[in-house]
Amino acid sequence: MVMVKWLPPPAALLLGMLLLLVVAGCESADEKTPAVEEAEKVRTIVAVGDSLTAGFGVAEEESYPALLGERLRGEGYPYRVVNAGVSAETSSGTLSRLDWLLTLDPDIVILETGANDGLRGIDPELLEENLRAILRRLAERQVVVVLAGMKMVVNLGPAYVSRFNAIYPRLADEFALIFYPFFLDGVAMQPAYNLADGVHPNPAGYRKIVDGLYPFVLEAIERDGGR
Repeated sequence: MVMVKWLPPPAALLLGMLLLLVVAGCESADEKTPAVEEAEKVRTIVAVGDSLTAGFGVAEEESYPALLGERLRGEGYPYRVVNAGVSAETSSGTLSRLDWLLTLDPDIVILETGANDGLRGIDPELLEENLRAILRRLAERQVVVVLAGMKMVVNLGPAYVSRFNAIYPRLADEFALIFYPFFLDGVAMQPAYNLADGVHPNPAGYRKIVDGLYPFVLEAIERDGGR
């Protein structure tokens, strides 16, 4: 015979509440709510780059990562896009913060860097070394990469421009990457798509960038198996 000690009403009520909490905790450990399950399915695209990725001079929601994320959600792709752009950054800066970028646990990385290397006249060999080191690390982590190519302004001289422009397609072939040949395709040198500085895209420019980049992102999603 089991003896049950009588408890006064307030104590009995408290015990009952504690038992309910224990039971509820057990149920939540075994069964996940639909909202939790849905959140766990969402995969991550990290947009890595300089001010062109950060969205210098425009509102956060007008930057290309924000516009890309909105478009993917609207078309039913379970991906969030993280804006990891840093204004004025060179490829050396990108390499130096790669460990932090990997803490974001990206499934896909859109890599746009090198414009500031070129504008500062940095040796293209260093740019290529930095990009290769970044791409090796991403390959080790089995991250799908969309490499956004960059082309340098002609006033730096034909020899420099030729060396610079050749880097991106060469690395794309070497690592078998999804390659978007020119990040600013249709936007560079077009006043209607740039801020007054003539360098950074305006909101219309970023929408055009997303239009151009989007098929390459879908190819990355297909490789990632994310739909």
